[in-house]
Amino acid sequence: MPLVETPNAELGVTAPPFALKGTDGTTYTLDDVRGEKATLVMFICNHCPYVKAVIERLVETVEALREEGVGAVAVMPNDTSNYPQDSFGNMIAFAKAHRFGFPYVIDETQDVARAYGAVCTPDFFGYDADLKLKYRGRLDEGRTDPPSPRAKRELHDAMVMIAHAGEGPEVQLPSMGCSVKWKL
Repeated sequence: MPLVETPNAELGVTAPPFALKGTDGTTYTLDDVRGEKATLVMFICNHCPYVKAVIERLVETVEALREEGVGAVAVMPNDTSNYPQDSFGNMIAFAKAHRFGFPYVIDETQDVARAYGAVCTPDFFGYDADLKLKYRGRLDEGRTDPPSPRAKRELHDAMVMIAHAGEGPEVQLPSMGCSVKWKL
């Protein structure tokens, strides 16, 4: 699977709206997942080794961010016809196995991934209270191996900064992962 790095983001753009079916059977909109102080939109999937390597840290991060007034949603953008590991049924199992405390939704048309400019899994978009983009970076320095014990919690710290100060960090290192599996 080709390794893709997220491009530099145009900070300040507004989060595109969406209405997507979640693994719990509920259709979620951006307003449904929006946090009081900030919102995190993540593009992930079930089969990517980069997602699998970070999923436990990611779930813990989102849980900690909830305490800071940050809402979150994970969007699965991949073509499930050619990548059945990412099927809706497998999404349900993945969310349950990893005890997601946030909605996991499917972007069947891939329109939402395109609107956000998602390029890989994982891909993180951090928005302020007004849904303006303030962070497009990585979870931490770990890729398929765990980060060093002294590694910064980059996504966590960025979202806390956004929640409390309305701005993200000046330095934002790109996320890396498997390319989004676009429909042909």
